[in-house]
Amino acid sequence: MAEVVVGKTKRATTQIDDPLHRARGIANYQFDSPIGHLLFPDECIVELSKRTGNLRRVFQGETVLATIRAHDGRLVLTMAGAKRLHQLCPLPRLRVVVNQEITPYISKGRSVFAKHVINVDPQLRAGDEVLIVNENDELLAVGRAHLSPREMLDLTRGVAVNTRHAQKSRNDTQK
Repeated sequence: MAEVVVGKTKRATTQIDDPLHRARGIANYQFDSPIGHLLFPDECIVELSKRTGNLRRVFQGETVLATIRAHDGRLVLTMAGAKRLHQLCPLPRLRVVVNQEITPYISKGRSVFAKHVINVDPQLRAGDEVLIVNENDELLAVGRAHLSPREMLDLTRGVAVNTRHAQKSRNDTQK
């Protein structure tokens, strides 16, 4: 049985209505089949909306691993969730590889432009959550793909990935 948070109240559930099981199912669909169990281990807690009962966030301890988008039910990873996914998936799975010279900019949360993409997972689609890495496969950020893999490699203009969370936030660098 899993532990669920509805607002501020914790309750136990059965396998049938287990929100952690549902969050794992979303991860399996969105990222790849057996990844859900590894991304969200048994000690994870799922927060539900008080009003609708829909999934909202997945926590491991005090750390948010992912948020579930209300309009389409897909996972939006935090950097903690991205780091976990990066460890679980081999190269090039779910990755957009950028050239080394723009690493500092992407680490600060800047968007990835198509001209800087040197490799990409061919199975990605526009709108997918992606891991942004440098040539050494070091995780820089996580974001949402705006272009297909083919477009990322062929185009020389335009935003390829909108960065959502980065290793260093813009606020950290402005101090």
